[in-house]
Amino acid sequence: MKKSFKVIFTIIGTIIGAGFASGQEIYSFFNVYKEWGFFGVIISSLLTGIIIYLILRKSNNLKISSYKKLLESTKLPKKTINIFNFIVNLFLLLSFYIMVAGFATYFKQEFNIPKIIMILFAVIISYITFMKRIEGITKVNNIIIPILIIIICILGIKTNMIGEIKCFNIQWDQTNNQFMWIIKSIEYASYNSILLIPMLISIKKYAKNKEKSISIISTMILFALSSIIFLIVYKFNNIKEISNIEMPMVYIAGKIGKLYKYIYGVVIIFSIYSTMISAGYGFLENVKKEKYKFFNRVICISAIFVANISFADLVNVTYPVFGLLGLTQLIYVLR
Repeated sequence: MKKSFKVIFTIIGTIIGAGFASGQEIYSFFNVYKEWGFFGVIISSLLTGIIIYLILRKSNNLKISSYKKLLESTKLPKKTINIFNFIVNLFLLLSFYIMVAGFATYFKQEFNIPKIIMILFAVIISYITFMKRIEGITKVNNIIIPILIIIICILGIKTNMIGEIKCFNIQWDQTNNQFMWIIKSIEYASYNSILLIPMLISIKKYAKNKEKSISIISTMILFALSSIIFLIVYKFNNIKEISNIEMPMVYIAGKIGKLYKYIYGVVIIFSIYSTMISAGYGFLENVKKEKYKFFNRVICISAIFVANISFADLVNVTYPVFGLLGLTQLIYVLR
């Protein structure tokens, strides 16, 4: 059971990044569709759970050791495999940059610390963690993910978010976008899969013969956390400035009380760190392993420059594009 939770916490840590914990992802993909967005949360959680199960089972059954090997198992043309591999590596690299940007944005927004200082700090701790490989990644997630789950649940209880379901006023939109929440839920699960698949392949040995239970528990945790954030943002969505805040959940926690704002700050910092190292490690594992140390230096140094771009812009522009590409990927790798 200990090994199972090692996998589960690594999976959750890979998904819960700056965009998720800050509320920016949930707001952009689901809250904008109001009550219908909650059904989108349900669909995306179920799809993610199915993806987790199928990839773990396939990786163990076929003894797949890398993302490229997974693509090769589909019997796709070599050129197509190279294109998919390039897209996934690009997404992983951009996700790493986005997490570094999110890390710096939080400290700039809340403590007015210059972004460059926190970017440098994020890059240094990432470099050190990457050098410890997968064992370091799983150890980090085993410590911080249970803390994140507890804090998010406490905030959900404090805001009485369950009561928000009773306030739902579901109305069918006869004029525009009545099906967009379904498309967005599929898109959300798809883009998460790009980050998840390389990590699932790396930790498959811990999941052997436990793929079903791991996928079910992971789905339940993901749905619970997504629902809490959705309902909290839903409750405060009438605040005019919420749509212009890069980290809505931090802002909302501050509205509840100063103590909760700082407590939720721990969630942001830990979640950013968790996905930052998952994305970066996924990229490093997909490139030539004999050049692991070299590429470690390259991505950490390059992050100093790229991470100065707006965090919200990176999330809102990059993720939907890769969500569509991720869906194409899933059609092939899950056949």
